[in-house]
Amino acid sequence: MKPVNVGILGLGTVGGGTANVLMRNAEEIERRAGRQIQVSMASVRSVSKPRICDTSHIELTEDPFDIVNHPDIDIVVELIGGDTLARELVLQAIANGKHVVTANKALIAVHGNEIFAAAEKRGVVVAFEAAVAGGIAIIKAIREGLAGNRIQWLAGIINGTSNFILTEMRDKGRGFSDVLQEAQALGYAEADPTFDVEGIDAAHKLTILCSIAFGVPLHFEKAVTEGISSITPTDVSYAGRLGYRIKHLGITRRTDAGIELRVHPTLIPERRLIANVDGVMNAVLVVGDAVGPTLHYGAGAGAEPTASAVVADLVDVTRALTTDPDNRVPHLAFQTSSINDSIRFLAMDEVKTAYYLRMCVSNRPGVLAEITRILGDRGISIKAIEQMEASAAEANVTVILLTDTCLEKDMNEALASIENLPTSQGAVIRIRVESLNA
Repeated sequence: MKPVNVGILGLGTVGGGTANVLMRNAEEIERRAGRQIQVSMASVRSVSKPRICDTSHIELTEDPFDIVNHPDIDIVVELIGGDTLARELVLQAIANGKHVVTANKALIAVHGNEIFAAAEKRGVVVAFEAAVAGGIAIIKAIREGLAGNRIQWLAGIINGTSNFILTEMRDKGRGFSDVLQEAQALGYAEADPTFDVEGIDAAHKLTILCSIAFGVPLHFEKAVTEGISSITPTDVSYAGRLGYRIKHLGITRRTDAGIELRVHPTLIPERRLIANVDGVMNAVLVVGDAVGPTLHYGAGAGAEPTASAVVADLVDVTRALTTDPDNRVPHLAFQTSSINDSIRFLAMDEVKTAYYLRMCVSNRPGVLAEITRILGDRGISIKAIEQMEASAAEANVTVILLTDTCLEKDMNEALASIENLPTSQGAVIRIRVESLNA
């Protein structure tokens, strides 16, 4: 049977890794796919630059449109990133009747609705397993393996850079800026780390998981994001004393009021498996009504872990080349006619969660009573309270509070009142707490 010709847009770390995996495991892949899969073309910024893969049998071009418009290319693999040129190239490939595989989470999260509509109209497949959590295969797990479940919620550590930083802060007591510089030196963080440490990268991935889990359109603009740059070694240490670990968590949950879609630093009980996911590793906890909790763990980035997902998509697309387009696995798990765009996405004020609070207050009688009264007036129960040791001569003292679950709107009002007290010394540090009970 005629080999499947693949054109790769971007032959960098992941593109080179994909070419290497396809060549190294060619026989095994052909046995699984039923046909040989070969990289015949690749677009690069410079044809003279050294590569991490053998390009002797690959036609290189500096114009990616040469690939998407080439009549002999069956599948286009988009690995250039971003959501501008990538969008144009993917839509052109679809218009030309080519199947697409992409590792581009921003492209799918922001433009996926448009891209999938175009693909369905043209009868081609857009596969994107590598866009979320590298080689974990979480897309396939939710879309296919858990298809018999009503997904209740999922929570994930889906950005390795942030997880590495928080792990180093916990294990070595280092500050955020110091660890960030090391992450950049090691290649875990970009020169501009904003997307990673401010939660934007994780929000792209969470948006995709939300759509697949709940059968709703992609709504990246509804995601609430909060970064980790304000997390201090002090809070990491206090969290540990209380039996928690701080993780940069993405959470999406279906509630009677609507869907939660949020990324922020979160205290998790240290006994939870997901709380022990360290370094650059990723993990996603998915809870279905039939299966209960399932934890999916593995490398979330890197040349070959990501290439593993890209190649898996190439195998799936190859298998689908001769199938009826109306009977393929839907892009977002649910049949297009059943995607529900009427479900509300909750604003953060409407979300209920528990809280860790750290505040500096005057060291004098009655201060704690004022604080507990303010919280109590808004129906906020205190789960634990700890006042750090201070001598009678010290003017101020640190107080740590853990609250029970409450509405974020009520907590915001309570914090504003506490910060306005004459005995309050500066802003209250607030980190959300999730028990992740399943």
